[in-house]
Amino acid sequence: MIIRSATAADAEAICAIVNWVICDTLATFNTVEKTPHQVQEQIMASNGTYLVAEQDGQILGHACFFPFRSGPGYRFTAEHSIHLLPAAQRQGAGRRLMQALEEQAIQAQIHVLIASVSSANPAAIAFHAALGYVETARMPELGCKQGRWLDTVFMQKILTPGIPAPDSTVKPG
Repeated sequence: MIIRSATAADAEAICAIVNWVICDTLATFNTVEKTPHQVQEQIMASNGTYLVAEQDGQILGHACFFPFRSGPGYRFTAEHSIHLLPAAQRQGAGRRLMQALEEQAIQAQIHVLIASVSSANPAAIAFHAALGYVETARMPELGCKQGRWLDTVFMQKILTPGIPAPDSTVKPG
């Protein structure tokens, strides 16, 4: 298995995984399927921070990170997304994807990586906990899907503990 940066050519395979998660699981509260073109745009806008796990030419899963919130005070914080094919789960692909994603986040000067996890996905909560993420908030009934109110569990990992905070003063224009 290799972990590599996603390319535009991977968009269709990634789209199939994302749409499976959207249509068949409660792992995301999104109910609108994505198109390969939308996924391709995300890959191209990611500056190489969109990764795939591939084995024997098949995309097993993907992971990416993106800004958590706008504004200069949040520039060292990112949220991530990770999805795997069912057959690839519990085979090490997720762990390898996250390790590579965290390395890229550190190179991009990300201090904290956030996971926003559906409470209906206890396997994802356990997965993140095993990787050192800690639950920092649980927001009741934040989402609704398949006729159910669902909580969002926020988990975070400090990627660069102990480093001093940079001067974040924003000078006017």
